[in-house]
Amino acid sequence: MKNRALIVSVGNFYPEAGLNKRNGVKRDSRRLHKILTKLGFSVDIRIDIEAEEIYEAFKAESEKTVKDCFVGIISTHGEEGVVFGADGCAVKLAEIYSYFGGPSMVDKSKLFLIQACRGYGLDGGVEVETDSSSSEMSELFSIPIDTAVMYATSPGYGAFMHPLGSVLIQTLCDLLEKEGGPDLEITKLLTRLNYQVAYNFQSRGKMLGGKKQMPCFVTRFTREVFPFMDSRTAAAEDLSLTFAATQLIDEPRRSRKSSIS
Repeated sequence: MKNRALIVSVGNFYPEAGLNKRNGVKRDSRRLHKILTKLGFSVDIRIDIEAEEIYEAFKAESEKTVKDCFVGIISTHGEEGVVFGADGCAVKLAEIYSYFGGPSMVDKSKLFLIQACRGYGLDGGVEVETDSSSSEMSELFSIPIDTAVMYATSPGYGAFMHPLGSVLIQTLCDLLEKEGGPDLEITKLLTRLNYQVAYNFQSRGKMLGGKKQMPCFVTRFTREVFPFMDSRTAAAEDLSLTFAATQLIDEPRRSRKSSIS
């Protein structure tokens, strides 16, 4: 039995959805697959799937057995409380989280990373205070115990996407490849991730130059958790999975406009 990870990456949307192409998602998915597999996770990648398929994928994962830890990563366009499938339909994050409170996931560690916008604001690098909306509170209440959720940005703000990959996911991969990175307790790892993105990233360009990104995370862990250290003793990389995932990721896609999220 292995730890498992599900990566849902949506970079290309149906024309009628009115959502821009997200360059860089393939690079994120490839690197995540390589690192997580090396750390002993069984990794499943889903590319450009519709909203209902996103629900189904996470529902199926929540009903399987897992060794110690499940990692779910969603990279797509989003707004506060929702992310979007390739068909442009909304996926409620609260519903995704609620799946993992069932008997199959009791006493298991769950980590979600959401690489998506949570609004349309652009962070100029100053601290702001906002009242929590009812949808945000509902989303937080749906997070089951022994779970942490890492968001690419604060409520109400946009998350940046670059053709070389998102700053959140690429920075996480850097930390997991660094000596001692996988040995970090999860809250310490996520705090370092916050620091690296907040202080080392700044957008460029005529329109968006100088903007910052401040990730944030929520945890309902009641104990110290070392998900990446514990999994490194698992079996080596499954070459057939790597080949299948690479083929899927490398499929030609229709070209669209670039996006920041």
